[in-house]
Amino acid sequence: MTTRFKPVTSGARLSDQVARQLATEIEAGRLAAGAKLPPEARLVEQFAVSRTVLREAVSRLKSLGLLASRQGSGVYVTAHAPFAPLNFDARHAESRGAVAQMIDVRRALEAEAAALAAERRTQADLRGIRQCVRALDAAVAAGGDGVEEDLRFHRRIAEAARNPFLMDTLDYLAQFLRGAISVTRANEARRADFTRQVRAEHAALTEAIVAGDPRLARAAAERHMVNAVRRIEAADPAFWSQEGERLAQPLVRTLRTR
Repeated sequence: MTTRFKPVTSGARLSDQVARQLATEIEAGRLAAGAKLPPEARLVEQFAVSRTVLREAVSRLKSLGLLASRQGSGVYVTAHAPFAPLNFDARHAESRGAVAQMIDVRRALEAEAAALAAERRTQADLRGIRQCVRALDAAVAAGGDGVEEDLRFHRRIAEAARNPFLMDTLDYLAQFLRGAISVTRANEARRADFTRQVRAEHAALTEAIVAGDPRLARAAAERHMVNAVRRIEAADPAFWSQEGERLAQPLVRTLRTR
C-alpha cells in the first residue's frame, strides 16, 4: 500500500516534523530497505511544505544513514543507520558566539565550494548564480530580509562545485545556517554601509567565479565570511537587545537539541 503522509503544522521545526514522519515509516518497515522515496513534488504536496524544507529533512535522514541517493535514479531507503549522526556539543551556546562560530563553519565550507565552482562552473551555473543575485536584490528592494535568497545564492554556488557530499553537508547545515544568516542580515540592514559592503562582496564572489579563478573565488568567499563576523562584532548594542537576541534563539535552540 502506498504510504501517505500528513501535512505538517506550525510548532516544532517543519523539517524536523517531516524527518520524523519519514523516519517513523522507515523504522516501522512501511518504507522498507531498498524502497524508493516518492517523487519530491508528491512529498511536498503531502507534507504541505516547501522543497527547501523537504530537502533539509531528507538530508538529515541521509546523515543518519536511513536514506541514500542513487545518481540519476532517486533517493532510497537503506537498512539502518550505520554510524552515529552528526551532533554539536552546544551546552554553552550563547547567541552572539553561536552566530560567529556558525559563520566560521560557513567560511571553511563555502570558501572551498567557491574555489571548486570557479573551476567547474558551466554557463547554466553562471546564469543561475546571477539570477540568485538579482532575486536577492529584488527581495531587499521590496523590504524583505533576503534570508532565503541569500541561502539560495550560496547554495547555487555550491551546486556549481559538482560535489554531492559537499551539497549534502550544506543541506544538513542549512538548519543552523538559516538562523545565523537571519541575524547577520538583520544587523546589516540597519546600516547602509553594511548593506553596500555585502552587495560588493557578493559581486566580487560572483565575478571571481565568472572569471574561472579559484584563488580569487576562495579569497572572496573567505573575505565575505570574515567581514560578516566583523559586522556582527560592530553591531550596535541596541541591536542585540532589540532584535539580534530574538533572531538568534532558533539557532541556539536547534544547537542545544542536537
